[in-house]
Amino acid sequence: MKAKTNFKKGSRMAWYHYTLHIKSLILSALILTGILTTLQAQEIKFTKPSWWFGAAAGANFNYYSGSTQELNSDFTAPAVFHNGYGLGLYLAPLMEFHRPDSKLGFMLQAGYDSRKGSFKRVWTPCDCLADLSVDLNYITVEPSLRFAPFKSNFYLYGGPRLAFNLAKAFTYKEGEPFDPDLSYMRKALVSMQIGAGYDIPLSSQNKAKQSVLSPFISFQPYFGQNPRSIETWTVSTVRVGAALKFGRGHKIPVPAVIAPVIVVVEPDVKFTVISPTNIPVARRVRETFPVRNYVFFDLGSTEIPDRYVLLKKDQVKDFREDRLEVFTPKYLSGRSDRQMTVYYNVINILGDRMIKNPLAVVRLSGASMEGIPHGLAMAESVKKYLVSVFGIDPSRINTEGRIKPRIPSEQPGGTKELALLREGDDRVSIWSETPGILMEYQTGPETPLAPVEIIGVQQAPIDSYVTFNVDGATEAFSSWSLEIRDEKGAVQKFGPYTQETESIPGKSILGARPAGDFNVTMVGQRKSGNTLKKEAPVHIVLWTPPENEEMLRFSVIFEFNESQAINVYDKFLTDVVTPKIFKDGTVIIHGHTDIIGEEAHNLELSLARANEVRSIIEKALSNAGRSDVKFEVYGFGEDESLAPFDNKYVEGRFYNRTVIIDIIPPKK
Repeated sequence: MKAKTNFKKGSRMAWYHYTLHIKSLILSALILTGILTTLQAQEIKFTKPSWWFGAAAGANFNYYSGSTQELNSDFTAPAVFHNGYGLGLYLAPLMEFHRPDSKLGFMLQAGYDSRKGSFKRVWTPCDCLADLSVDLNYITVEPSLRFAPFKSNFYLYGGPRLAFNLAKAFTYKEGEPFDPDLSYMRKALVSMQIGAGYDIPLSSQNKAKQSVLSPFISFQPYFGQNPRSIETWTVSTVRVGAALKFGRGHKIPVPAVIAPVIVVVEPDVKFTVISPTNIPVARRVRETFPVRNYVFFDLGSTEIPDRYVLLKKDQVKDFREDRLEVFTPKYLSGRSDRQMTVYYNVINILGDRMIKNPLAVVRLSGASMEGIPHGLAMAESVKKYLVSVFGIDPSRINTEGRIKPRIPSEQPGGTKELALLREGDDRVSIWSETPGILMEYQTGPETPLAPVEIIGVQQAPIDSYVTFNVDGATEAFSSWSLEIRDEKGAVQKFGPYTQETESIPGKSILGARPAGDFNVTMVGQRKSGNTLKKEAPVHIVLWTPPENEEMLRFSVIFEFNESQAINVYDKFLTDVVTPKIFKDGTVIIHGHTDIIGEEAHNLELSLARANEVRSIIEKALSNAGRSDVKFEVYGFGEDESLAPFDNKYVEGRFYNRTVIIDIIPPKK
């Protein structure tokens, strides 16, 4: 009984061992497939071989069925053996033919084929265990038809098997072993097989000599595989292995490579010139100029900057708002001297108005990142000037210190150009409840002072500019410029520009001439390095308008990066500006920004500001039943050639956040 127990354990372990071999072979084939498949994606310079030669190796998993008992003419076992199994070796050279990318082919393998194994133990009449193992070996010839259903590396195969017996030993054990040869063995067997395989390239198809590894599995059923001429013993076999094959491809002629002609279609542009027919040389301007309620300080200082006009006590009696040109600041902004003279007199305007309104009380709120004491010291500097120079009673001036003004320029989360923004936050704000000091209709800490009216002569107004439109320039060009040639061939050059629209004052082109015919050449520098030229004729006229023509101008100041008109100006535009628009007149609105921020964003922001002002005025006109006014709206962004003020100082940057409204009477 002990021998029987040992036999069962041994058989189970043997079967587990066979299964482990099968799994290992399959797993190895899959890994090689994943690693080597990418080789096929390389460039092909040789054909795949049609003929392959190599060798195959594998393991035969043999399964016995049927019955056997008479082992030879001299010995018959006392009991019948039925089922069994075993593991044998398979080795064979091979030859294979299949054309590249074809489905059909032929395979031939001939070699050593082992079908050895052991039968399950049986009990003999003497109540003894008997063992029988056989060692069958063949020379096998296996021609097969090869079929690749997808014209890929996967293939199926099948065909006959011719086996010629080489060895037929057996070992019988019933106590002592007994191992003569089997009798009645067939010398040759004719059976069949079917199987599947996969070719894994081991070399590049860029080489003439190529090799592949082909894992395969096949099944050889029991019919035709009865090794003896007596009894019913049959053998079925599952074979798992791999074949290593070598072949030689034919060189593929490489066609001459003709470089394709790449035609780069560069974007086109449309060039037009607009020149007004009525271009005034000069126009009298009666401007209502806004005065922000701020006095700006240099960072780290509590002294009033010397760019402000600071009077002596004996000059106060001669100070008048309508004659500010008498009291000019030390540092002017160049193209806007008169307007900045107004602003740099802001403290004097406040002192003059407090004298004229003896009951007025003001609050000075100093804000500084240096801290509340620093802000308070700034406010005290302004108070000291008003008391000592204008003689204002100190009790009429209250002061306070803050870290940030109530409407700061530096926004939460901002990271760009903080130095310029913080300059605008170091300031003293003027706060009063007296209408005579502040802008009409408004009260509160951020209300501007009442505007100042100035009269001057405007040179080259907006409606006198010659406008050059280059539609598509931002996409097509890195920059473009203008060459303007007159009748005598004299050429003036302007530019370079990057925007799609640019305006040049007519007087800059004509000079002192009353009129002229010009040929304008737009020269665009493409991003590719090429140049595009387009021409357009233009006739420019310069003449002086009637002497009694007078234009009205108003301005609206916006907070930093805001396009919605601050509340303080809504009623001003509706109740003050709109009623002064001439019947059948023209309103020219142009928006501007300071230099803080991206240029493209500022261009959009300035136009949004101008359209905001237009919408308020149009609404007021509509409520008054008027539809006789013509509007022209422009956005100039941070363009410093058209900006109202210089950006050097914080005052100029604050006043450049503006929309200017020009009200022009109808032509007579």
